[in-house]
Amino acid sequence: MALYVLYESASGYGLFIAHGIDEIGQNTEAVRSSVSDLNRFGKVVKLAAFSPYESALDALNQCNAISEGQMTDELRNFLELTLPKVKEGKKPKFSLGMAEPKLGSHIHEVTKIPCQSNEFVLELLRGIRLHFDRFIENLKPGDLEKAQLGLGHSYSRAKVKFNVNRVDNMVIQAIFLLDTLDKDVNSFSMRVREWYSWHFPELVKIVNDNYLYAKVAKYVEDKSQLSEDHLAGLTDIVGDEDKAKEIIEAAKASMGQDLSPIDLINVKQFAQRVMDLAEYRKKLYDYLVAKMNDIAPNLAALIGEVVGARLISHAGSLTNLAKCPSSTLQILGAEKALFRALKTRGNTPKYGLIFHSSFIGRASARNKGRMARYLANKCSIASRIDCFLEQSTTAFGEKLREQVEERLDFYDKGVAPRKNIDVMKSVLETVDNKAGDEPMADVNGDANEGPISEKKKKEKRKQLEEEDEEMTDLNGVNAEGKSAKKKKKKSKNEKMEDVTPATEGKKKKKKKSKSEDTD
Repeated sequence: MALYVLYESASGYGLFIAHGIDEIGQNTEAVRSSVSDLNRFGKVVKLAAFSPYESALDALNQCNAISEGQMTDELRNFLELTLPKVKEGKKPKFSLGMAEPKLGSHIHEVTKIPCQSNEFVLELLRGIRLHFDRFIENLKPGDLEKAQLGLGHSYSRAKVKFNVNRVDNMVIQAIFLLDTLDKDVNSFSMRVREWYSWHFPELVKIVNDNYLYAKVAKYVEDKSQLSEDHLAGLTDIVGDEDKAKEIIEAAKASMGQDLSPIDLINVKQFAQRVMDLAEYRKKLYDYLVAKMNDIAPNLAALIGEVVGARLISHAGSLTNLAKCPSSTLQILGAEKALFRALKTRGNTPKYGLIFHSSFIGRASARNKGRMARYLANKCSIASRIDCFLEQSTTAFGEKLREQVEERLDFYDKGVAPRKNIDVMKSVLETVDNKAGDEPMADVNGDANEGPISEKKKKEKRKQLEEEDEEMTDLNGVNAEGKSAKKKKKKSKNEKMEDVTPATEGKKKKKKKSKSEDTD
C-alpha cells in the first residue's frame, strides 16, 4: 500500500510519496538514521505535488483551520487532484499520513481517504521539514524562514486579538494602576503639605482634604497678598464661606516664613501635578466601574467594583476566579497568613480580600467568619454566572446581594432568609420575561407541556409498580395458612402466568415453603 505524506509548510501544502517502505520495514529507528542523510532519505521520500498559498492572509486562514482540525476547500481540491482516484465500491490502495490526528479524522469523514498519524509518519515529516528547501525548486535561501516568521507573527497576533478570556486584562491593569495612584497621590499630597506649611502652617488644620489643600495652595500662593477680594474664589474652592473667612484671617496672623517667588512657583507647579493626578484617579475609577459592569456585572453588583476587580486581578482572570471554589475565594489574598498558620499549627485566616466588603464590617465579631464564608459562596456563584452567561445582566447579582442582606438580618435579628432555589427561580423568571417576547412565551409554554406530560406518565408507572408489589406481598401473606403442596402448585401456576415476577417475592416464597416443610 502506497503512503502519501501531507506537509503543511509556511509557504504552501506539500504532498510527498514514500517509496521503498518495505525495505526499511516501517521502523522508526531506521527512519531516524536515514533522516540526516539527504541522499538516503531522498530515495525513500519524493515530492508528488506542491500548492503554494495565494497570499499571507490565505496562509493565516489555512493555519487557523489546521489548528482547529478543519479541512478547507483549497486543501480538499489539492488532495482530490493529486491523490489517485478510487473507484466506487473498492478500497483505496493508498493512505495519507499527517501530523494532526483531528485533521485526519475530518478528511476521512468528508472524502473517505484513509489517514494515519503515528511515530513512523512523524519521523518522515521530521525529515521532510529538515530537507524541505531541497525538495522545492526555485526556492531562494531565506524565503522559507521569512515566510515562517511572518506567519508566526500574524498567527500569534490573531490568537491574542481574538482571545475572549483575556478581555478582563483591562480590569487587572486598571486596578493595579488605581492602587499605585492612591499611594502616589497620598505621598505627593503629604509632600505638598510639608512644603507649603513652611509658608502657611495654619492652613493644614483648616483644610483636611488633600485635593482641596493642593487647590487652595495653588490659589493662595503668597499669603501676604491674600485679602477680602479673594473671598469669592476661596468660597468656590472650599465650598464654605465661613471656612474661607477663617483662611483669610489665619493668613493675616500667620507665623510662617516668607518664600521667594521661585520657591512659590515650584510649590504651585507641584500642587498642579497633584491635582492632575487626583483628577486622573477619578477618571480611572469611572473607567474601572464601566469595565466591571461590562465584564462582571453580577460580581460588581454583589460586592462592589473595586473589591471584585481585586479578586479578578489576584486570581489572574475571570475564568480562573470562576474555577476557584468558594473556600479558596474566601481566603484569596491571605496566602501568607494561611501558610504561616499551617506551619505553626495555628488558626487559619477567615477572610482575605473580601474583608474590604461592607458586609464583613457590618457583621458582629462573632459572625464575621460565617459572613465571610457565606459571602464567598455568593461571590463564586456570581463569578461563574458572569463567566459563562452569554447575555449581560445584573439581576443575579442584585438578588444575591439581597440574600446576603437577609443573612445579616438572620444573624442579628433571627429572621429566616429565603431559600436559594426560590430566589434563583424568581431571577430566571424575570430574566426570561425581559428577554423573551410574546411569541417566544407561547413557544416556551408549548415546550413546557411536554415534560409535564412525561412526568405524569412516570408517576403513573411508579404507582402501578407499587400496586403490583403490594399485591405480591398480600398474596404471600394470604398463602401462609395453606399447606405446602398447594403453595408449590400456586407458585408453579404463578410462574407460568406472570411474565416478569419480582425476585424479592420469589426469595420470600422459597424461605416460607422451607420453614413450613420443617414444621
